[in-house]
Amino acid sequence: MFRLYNLPMPEASEFDSSRPASAVSVIRTVLLDPRGFYEGFSPDGPVKEPTLFLWLVCGISAVLYVLTGFMIAAAFGEISLAGTGMAALQAVVFAVISPALVGAAAGVYLLSIRTFLGRVSGFSEVYRMLAYACSAMILAWVPVVNAIAFTYALMVVMGIAVKTIFKIPTLTAVVVCLVGFVPVASVFIWVQILLAGLLFQ
Repeated sequence: MFRLYNLPMPEASEFDSSRPASAVSVIRTVLLDPRGFYEGFSPDGPVKEPTLFLWLVCGISAVLYVLTGFMIAAAFGEISLAGTGMAALQAVVFAVISPALVGAAAGVYLLSIRTFLGRVSGFSEVYRMLAYACSAMILAWVPVVNAIAFTYALMVVMGIAVKTIFKIPTLTAVVVCLVGFVPVASVFIWVQILLAGLLFQ
């Protein structure tokens, strides 16, 4: 009922692993024109490129996070090798396991989608949608902005993705994403608190 993938739409320009620079175009489009990106997006496809895209985005964000933390510490004359090392370790771990974290989040969103829309999608499809929505995490290294980027990716971009791909009313898309967002955000906050405790103990 909700699947209208057979409608002729321009194909979205996804990440091309043979051209890493294509990530720039994907990030720009998802952040500035998410509806345009998902109008030509095919949920049915390989998960390799979205996974590599996640690693690239989160890897860049991790490097910028460590550099920013180091520069802030240097500016205040409070450089700590132990603190810098722990921050770097935290960033690296986050980048490495990012596909697993997105996979877990995709599982939660899939449950929400199937609860409200029925069996209209599979795990790999939701994973692909969410992986590209996480383009916003390129800003995760910026203090305060990281929370906004997280919310923008999982609520705004995913809401647009769900509405666009499954051709459902806006309110339904909001409910679907809100039900998926709340538990995922709760776990995200808990993990941040846990990591902060390990970092500053």
